[in-house]
Amino acid sequence: MTGETRLSQWVESYTSELYSWAFHKVSDSELAKDLVQDTFLAAAEKIDGFKGDSAPKTWLFSILNHKIIDHYRRKINQPASIDNQSLSAFFDEDGSWISDKKPKDWHEEEKNLLDDNDFQEILNKCLDDLPENWNICVKLKYLSEKSGEEICQELNIAPTNLWQIIHRAKVALRECVENNWFKKINVR
Repeated sequence: MTGETRLSQWVESYTSELYSWAFHKVSDSELAKDLVQDTFLAAAEKIDGFKGDSAPKTWLFSILNHKIIDHYRRKINQPASIDNQSLSAFFDEDGSWISDKKPKDWHEEEKNLLDDNDFQEILNKCLDDLPENWNICVKLKYLSEKSGEEICQELNIAPTNLWQIIHRAKVALRECVENNWFKKINVR
């Protein structure tokens, strides 16, 4: 069987599973499609070197995972901008909270906020509004539950850089949620 024939069979057999995995990892349909296409292009270039030591599906998923990691590495190295909002908007010259920007206490007595669909919608919007590299780090740490060491390794960043990104992202998320969720529930 020729390499082209094998690749055609693999495209037919594995595209759906590869796409599902890519979409799970990047939460963007078009990007997931591009990553799967890049996976098959890379496989086409290397198909003659595929010796069958692993299943074709395993080999393709390995290529896809490397494509996903490369995508995140490129994104994490892009400079972050937070649309005219900086940490100086939250802290004074001494590094103390500005009184009206200080985080408020969140009290939800009867239910978990994450079970509320309206809250989830606002939280997702706030996540989407973060600079992309901040968004990536937050999703890897809190949604994929990766360790700091794993994130640093995957994104090729230093632990201090990760800590700084996570801290800034949490400050921005808290501000966004307070401005969008708590104002919304106070209007009800």
